[in-house]
Amino acid sequence: MTDFDNLLMQSNLIGGEWTGADSGGTIDVTNPATSDVIGTIPNCGSAETERAITAAQEAFISWSHSDLLFRVGLLHKLHDALMDNQETLAQLLTAEQGKPIFEARGEIAIGAAYIRWFAEEIRRAKGEIVPSPTADRKLLVTRHPVGVVGAITPWNFPSSMLARKLGPALAAGCTVVAKPATATPYSGLVWGKLAEDVGFPAGVLNIVTGSSRQIGGAIMDSPIVRKVTFTGSTEVGKTLIRQSADTVKKVSMELGGNAPFIVFDDADLDAAIDGAMIAKYRNMGQTCVCTNRFYVQAGIHDAFVARLKEATAGLLVGNGVEDGVQQGPMIDQAAVAKVEEMIADAVSKGGEVVQGGRRHANGGTFFEPTVIQNASADMQFATDEIFGPLSAVFKFDTEEEAIAAANATEFGLAAYAYTQDLGRAFRLNEGLEYGLIGINSGLITTVEAPFGGLKESGMGKEGGSQGLDDYLETKYTCVAGLGI
Repeated sequence: MTDFDNLLMQSNLIGGEWTGADSGGTIDVTNPATSDVIGTIPNCGSAETERAITAAQEAFISWSHSDLLFRVGLLHKLHDALMDNQETLAQLLTAEQGKPIFEARGEIAIGAAYIRWFAEEIRRAKGEIVPSPTADRKLLVTRHPVGVVGAITPWNFPSSMLARKLGPALAAGCTVVAKPATATPYSGLVWGKLAEDVGFPAGVLNIVTGSSRQIGGAIMDSPIVRKVTFTGSTEVGKTLIRQSADTVKKVSMELGGNAPFIVFDDADLDAAIDGAMIAKYRNMGQTCVCTNRFYVQAGIHDAFVARLKEATAGLLVGNGVEDGVQQGPMIDQAAVAKVEEMIADAVSKGGEVVQGGRRHANGGTFFEPTVIQNASADMQFATDEIFGPLSAVFKFDTEEEAIAAANATEFGLAAYAYTQDLGRAFRLNEGLEYGLIGINSGLITTVEAPFGGLKESGMGKEGGSQGLDDYLETKYTCVAGLGI
């Protein structure tokens, strides 16, 4: 049996046992590059999820009171297991998701880095002693694990998105019931295998696959689950927020984006193009922080479009496991149809396709990386998230105009800008209504910094010292009668 087969987990992990669905039902998982069936996963529902929640609650009793260094040690071992298996995990990720293998290796590495970061950061999760107004008492503020956590993750970063949730939850002393995306479940299920291998106790991590409605419903309905963390669409996030009200759960939501990428006349054009290619075409444009709208100042507009067209045309499209491939397939036919709809809408309103614009000759869900100029605010991609390899270029004249256009959306996740003006960089920090801002960089995510959006892009932060906050409760204890 190959390493790949050893890490291809086709069962669910509930209370330390690998099991199938009660019904025996399964779901096929396919490779988007080849349409081949990789394997199957259990098609579970509410009953299996409720058992996972019960197992997590039972494990929480001891896990939440375990020695801090015990938890830290296990997290460091989990980090090492991820990196020891990085190549196989990357091959697994590319097989089910489609991204180029070099991107998959990077995803495994940053996922491991999140685990290591929170193993370190939990040792700095201090409480405090508050000065008392009277001498005979002490006022203590302490922090405690919130309880059982429900974690629901997406298909576009199926390994690292789970890492950003498991790291702080497990470090804080919480137990987890995780629901990976049906399209990319193996990158989630393998976390259970690795956690088991390095010694995490049974029930601390439980992973259930199957019906999103039933599994999500059981998680939201359960009074045992005290915190839910979700990465996905704003529409689904809003539904989960509404459902959380009945049991007053803590929620953190990393939702949709509509990232502007602003290029000013004084920008370093070479750097702006390099950043644009990363910010737009990483993971075939299927990222919540990828560029949705390019705003380019009039003086540099034509040169930028020409360079963007040339760079986009040079992208190698193919199966992500092949050497040199920079663009894999899109996740499914619905994603392709959405990009086609946006292109047709733009062309009907005066947009000009200067590169790509069609399904790729490779067939399946491969799509030509595309550039459209003459974009305008009435086009669909001006307000809707593209989630595909389509660059829409708008022209602007003034800084104020660019900031206003960038903010003209209900989303507020990521924004990028290229300028050599230091004062402008700080004005952008003040004026852009986004949780993540990259100045002269198209790739800004790092474990040391908080990740999260404003407005309808979500609530809560992942990463940084702030990433622990949603997994800890704060208690105040007044100790009186000390006779001091």
